[in-house]
Amino acid sequence: MVSKSLVVLTISGIILCVGCSSNGNGSTGVAAALPPVQPAGMAKNYISHVIVIIQENRSFENFFAGWPGANAPMTGCASPAPPPSGSVRSIAATSSVQKLGSGSGCPGHDSLVTLHQVTFQNNADLAHDWGSSMVDWNKGQMDGFSAYGTKHGPNQAYAYVEHSQIEPYRTMAQQYVLADEMFPTEFGGSFTGHLTLVAGTDDIKLPTEAEVNFASHTPDDCDSPPGTKTSYLTPNREVHFFDGPFPCFDQFNTAAQVLDDAKVSWKIYATKVLDAGFWEPFEAIKYVRYGPDWSKNIVAPQTQVLNDAAKGHLAAVSWVTPSKEDSDHPAYRGDKGPSWVASIVNAVGESSYWPSSAIIVVWDDWGGFYDNAPPPQLDYRGLGIRVPCLIISPYAKHSYVSHVQYEYGSILRFIEEVYGLLPGSIGSRSLGYTDKRARSLNDAFDFHQKPRAFSPIHSKYPLSVFLHEPPSNEPVDTE
Repeated sequence: MVSKSLVVLTISGIILCVGCSSNGNGSTGVAAALPPVQPAGMAKNYISHVIVIIQENRSFENFFAGWPGANAPMTGCASPAPPPSGSVRSIAATSSVQKLGSGSGCPGHDSLVTLHQVTFQNNADLAHDWGSSMVDWNKGQMDGFSAYGTKHGPNQAYAYVEHSQIEPYRTMAQQYVLADEMFPTEFGGSFTGHLTLVAGTDDIKLPTEAEVNFASHTPDDCDSPPGTKTSYLTPNREVHFFDGPFPCFDQFNTAAQVLDDAKVSWKIYATKVLDAGFWEPFEAIKYVRYGPDWSKNIVAPQTQVLNDAAKGHLAAVSWVTPSKEDSDHPAYRGDKGPSWVASIVNAVGESSYWPSSAIIVVWDDWGGFYDNAPPPQLDYRGLGIRVPCLIISPYAKHSYVSHVQYEYGSILRFIEEVYGLLPGSIGSRSLGYTDKRARSLNDAFDFHQKPRAFSPIHSKYPLSVFLHEPPSNEPVDTE
């Protein structure tokens, strides 16, 4: 018998999807008939390995503008109002802009900008901290992106990456599931993005303070020099710069404690065991840094995940972070990120783990690039500006765009469901945790379908490139 709560959740999901918006200048991406959402709890009967691959700094539209069935128009709204920095030029002066008539869907005096094509070699490294996210978001109008990127030409934020350079991601979306409603827990950059991907929160004092931006000294974790301070955010969305606690947090729980207590194995693959910065967030968690997990669950270099998959050494739950060169981060001029992700997917897909695996590919923040989808505001932290998300599994729906509203806590909730843990196992919603409020990823799966055999993802750079890649000592990002 289907429970009353399940019926309510299913109806709510359909209503939410029907209300998807694209600022009126593109398709909402609502399908004529949505496949049924899987009942919560089915995943544990089919999935026993979850691999979360975390890449860098891309908005959904920067990679998937124009994707069929997705909320991803090829145009964007640009505000002519100067940003707080006062560095913006006149929007109307650029050739890619047209003055609006009625029905454009853009606010007030905005201009409609056609997204332009860029490559990994020429895309700008745009501002992507808390302050710039507030400007881009502009109280939900999604038109403040015009304030940034002017140094390298007009409307640099209004861009999508050449399709041939991200072909592995597009192949994954075509064969499996692309989620077009994945939002970070919090506005802003990489530090809080990585913390919330493993904790579902970054509240350092309840209910009035949340971690924001980055620490005053690298490596932004328990091994930072004495006197290092973090910054924090208050409910009025005021940032208190470098007035927060030392970045060795015991103010909130993470998935590490929950998985350890449930005797579920886990690993995180990072560029370095020590001083990997934001991209090994457990180094900023006191429970892990000074506990037994530190010597067994932190694995470096990150390329070891390829060998572990092939040799049967994967943990039940894996987080995988990239090197600088393989991160997709703008301005690094390299195009290896999509091939790096493909190498992990192929390593798992061609291993004994494939029949029981779910692979989730997500980006840690929007990187300053344009996105049209106003993020729902669930608390004073966010949700933040939309990022891409791919879900790959023998049980993933085929060529499916999921319109369910996800957040980083959705990944944690799915992990909880896979291992038979109660939603909210990390912490209660009243204490700032998001794994219970978040919708699970189960819309991406059809556990009634025959599990699919794996077809390798073609990529420019083969697996051997990454197996022999020298270790990197460079930080992936500083924002």
